[in-house]
Amino acid sequence: MAIVMSVNAGSSSFKFQVFEMPEEKVLAQGNVERIGLENSIFGMKFNGQKIKEVMDIPDHGVAVKKIMSALVDNKIVEHLDDIQAVGHRMVHGGEYFDHSVKESQEAIDKFIELTDLAPLHNPAGLLGYRSFKEALPHASHTFVFDTAFHQSMPKENYLYPIPYEYYENDKIRRYGMHGTSHLYLTQRYAELTGKKIEDVNIVTCHLGNGGSITAVKNGKSFKTSMGFTPLAGIMMGTRCGDIDPAIIVYLQKKYGYTYEDIDNILNKKSGFLGVSGISSDSRDIEDAAAEGNERAILAEKMFNNRVIETVSGYIGLMGGADAIVFAGGIGENSWLHRKEICDGLSVFGVEVLDELNKDVRGVEKKLSSEASKMEVWLIPTDEELVMARDAYKDLMENA
Repeated sequence: MAIVMSVNAGSSSFKFQVFEMPEEKVLAQGNVERIGLENSIFGMKFNGQKIKEVMDIPDHGVAVKKIMSALVDNKIVEHLDDIQAVGHRMVHGGEYFDHSVKESQEAIDKFIELTDLAPLHNPAGLLGYRSFKEALPHASHTFVFDTAFHQSMPKENYLYPIPYEYYENDKIRRYGMHGTSHLYLTQRYAELTGKKIEDVNIVTCHLGNGGSITAVKNGKSFKTSMGFTPLAGIMMGTRCGDIDPAIIVYLQKKYGYTYEDIDNILNKKSGFLGVSGISSDSRDIEDAAAEGNERAILAEKMFNNRVIETVSGYIGLMGGADAIVFAGGIGENSWLHRKEICDGLSVFGVEVLDELNKDVRGVEKKLSSEASKMEVWLIPTDEELVMARDAYKDLMENA
């Protein structure tokens, strides 16, 4: 038995889970929010209990110390030495990493080199790693990259039709995100259906405030909707997804916007928020649409259409698929979005019945009818478990 942690560090937050491996039993999970801001929040769930504290947490180092003391004080572990391995979400691994890797100076140097590709996420991941490394110097530490699963895409699916020199010199290409989630969905679908990984041909839909869709062919990422950055692909909570790039030039010329202005508009003011004018939260949009708000209805239609369009294209690109898998905050909890999307895919013989789908939230379940020519599954994603598995694997291999 080994105690393993999964850590997801943001610029002002931490999310964590503690597992007993290889049983994959969750011992505790929690988060720290508003690090470096007033009224920081620490929360943790364990053994059916919940704790929540508001306090001053000025930096990531203090946040980690709070997490560590909470784990010991609440008897999750007897001593910090009991935590033998930590898996760190490191987001952008570029072309360097097609799988998780054990910490090393070489890996750190390459990760730092990729900072320009993820200027918000990579520094946060590195800061989180260093904070936990200081607190748990005895533990094995593993880097888990959001982009790794997508490194199997063929060149014709990840290159952009711009001058080739920008790929050669600047590595501008499709990288994709949510790879850890798409990997989990692929593995779990194989387990649930008894298929070998290499026989899995599915479209995975990680739909949430940030969303991406992946064509999985023979168990590997074949094409994914996010691109050079997470801004690309389907419409999201505040991100626009794919648009005509000439719009950017037009807006800059007409309003004199700087690149910071454009980045703010497309990343933080668009998507559900921009179209509806109400909220970036799909639950708020659904409620408003049910009350007849026309812009909320429009936002829902636009989102569903983007998903249908992308899934349809991926089915064609792969030459068919065995299943469509829904996950993420919207995919797991909005039966209405699943219904509208699947109805839009009926041309492929997809059939989801209301009695199988309606009001189903957050559980593993096959949603398609026996007559459906393509299976439809709801599989709640578990990126933290993938991180723990990879960290445990590294621990065992280096024991």
